[in-house]
This record gives sequence, structure tokens and C-alpha cells, in this order.
Amino acid sequence: MKASIKAIALRHPAGLDNLQRVELADPGAPAAGEIRVRIHASSLNAHDLGVVTGRLRTEDGRIPMSDGAGIVEAVGDGVTAFAVGDAVVSTFFPFWLDGGPTLADFSTTPGDGVDGYAREVVVRPVQWFTHAPRGYTHEEAATLTTAGLTAWRALVVDYALKAGDTVLVQGTGGVSIFALQFAKYMGATVIATSSSDDKLERARLLGADHLINYKRDADWASKVLEITSGAGVDHVVEVGGPATLGQSIRACRIGGHIALIGVLTGIAGEVPTADLMRRQQTLQGLIVGSHKHQRDMIRAIDANGIKPIIDSTFALDDIANAFRHQAAGKHFGKVCLRVSD
Repeated sequence: MKASIKAIALRHPAGLDNLQRVELADPGAPAAGEIRVRIHASSLNAHDLGVVTGRLRTEDGRIPMSDGAGIVEAVGDGVTAFAVGDAVVSTFFPFWLDGGPTLADFSTTPGDGVDGYAREVVVRPVQWFTHAPRGYTHEEAATLTTAGLTAWRALVVDYALKAGDTVLVQGTGGVSIFALQFAKYMGATVIATSSSDDKLERARLLGADHLINYKRDADWASKVLEITSGAGVDHVVEVGGPATLGQSIRACRIGGHIALIGVLTGIAGEVPTADLMRRQQTLQGLIVGSHKHQRDMIRAIDANGIKPIIDSTFALDDIANAFRHQAAGKHFGKVCLRVSD
């Protein structure tokens, strides 16, 4: 009998009730230029939620999850970047190695265009992974592929954040908490928003300098301007999309930068283009980052010791409840999956 591995497959019609446990043939030994990885953990992102609920359509039977972290079990001929026993973490765009972005879709993204990491073992080309940070658990490493790298690119790669800058982060999900942590490490002042005072207090303990409850202060842009003596922030990590972008433009300084990384309030809506133009701001859409960006981020993490904030961890077989917990919006930081022991 051939060996098998455990996995989760998304059956059509997509939905949390159609995430099914399946047995797959063991992928075997890696070929030249490949590595075999035992996947120990994954983490949930808004993109993954869109896939499993059917908002983002994929093939029937797709194995979800874009993030994967684990241990190298074998290496193919010619592989020198990794050795057996190395802790590794997956990349979101396996073929974007360096330079500017070249892809405008998710056709090569694990868990969407191709099968992802909700399975115990994968055999993949070497460039699909990087080393994990030193001292990280597998759950911690799995938070970096999407959320960590998105925050890193928004602040460091595309904006070149520097000490003394002021950053606005929206909410307390994975990307926003990473942005808060990276910004504080680099000497920035951080303004954090949330609808929960309890979450804002946790953000304060992570270093947030100013807190805004956007339920209590619906005109939160005015509050940001008050905090910054009318100037506005240097950089906004915009996760809301159309319903929040107008206030982000008002809250950002003249000549400031807005990183549009999420569309939690919808995929289309009015943009106050005249305000954006008059304030001469840069509005930049971005999706995660390259292999080099990830290596640079991990080198920084190894130097600064930042650890991700993990809200909760679910077993792989409990993946549907993990997504229900995420969709309820009660988490602070990242929700993880334990794929294998």
C-alpha cells in the first residue's frame, strides 16, 4: 500500500461546510532543484477566507492556505540553499524572486491558483521557500508569508520608513499588528484604530502611541489631525478599502503615502480623487512581496527579535472553525493552524 498524507480540500460549491479532510498520495522524494517539506503550521489571511467562502473562485478540490511553515525532510540534486532539518517558510508568489512586481493575479499563489499548504507534506522547487527566522516556532513562522511580508513591504520597501515618521494602522488584524511592530522597531510614532477598547489597550502595550476608537470617533481622520497638530501622518496602512480611504486621505499629510493593502469594506467605491491630488499624496496598491523582500524581512527579524502576535491556534481538522473565528473579527493578531505534529 502506498503511503498517504492528510490534507484539506475545498469542494464546490465553496463554503466552510465543504472543507473536507482527504487522503493524498505521499509526494515522495524531491527531484533535482526541489525540497520535501513536512508542513507543521499555516496561518489564516483575508485572502484565504475569500477562497474558502467562494468569493475568490478556485478549482474544485483545491487545497487551501497560502502560508506554510515546516521542516525540510529531503533535498534534491543540486540544492545548496537548504539542508535536511532546516526550518522553512513558504512564499506567496513563488516565481517573483526579485525586482518589481510582474503578476496581477493569483494564478501561482498557493491555496488559490495552485494547491496550498493545508496538507502534511509538499515537494516543491527550492525557490518556493525561504529560511524561517531563528528561534521561531512553526506557527510564528507561518504568519510571515502573507501578513508579515505585506506589512514589511508597505513600510520598508515601498515607503522607506524612517525614525521620527508617523504611521496610522487600521484595526488589529495580522497585517496591522505587524505594521505596528515594525514601525515601532524603526522608531516611528504609531496611531492605532479599532472598534474595541480592549484591543486598543493591547495595541498600547505593543507600543502604539495614540489610540482611536473609530466607533466612538466616527470622524477619526479629524482625531488624527488633532493628534498630529493638523499635519497628518506620514504613512497610512489602509486595510479597509473604499469605506475608509476617504478618511485616510484626510488623515495623511501633504505628500504622504497610503498603502492600499486590503478591501475589507468592498472592492469598489468612490475615491475623493480631488483631495488625493490636492494633497499630492501617493496611493499605492500592493500585494505581499517578492522572495528577496521576504529574505530581507527575515534578516531584520533575526536582528531585532520581533515575534508575531498569535491570537489562537486550531487543529487542521478544525479548519472551518478557525475561519469562523477569523470571520467574526474577534481575533487580535494572527489565527494559526497546526497542520502536523
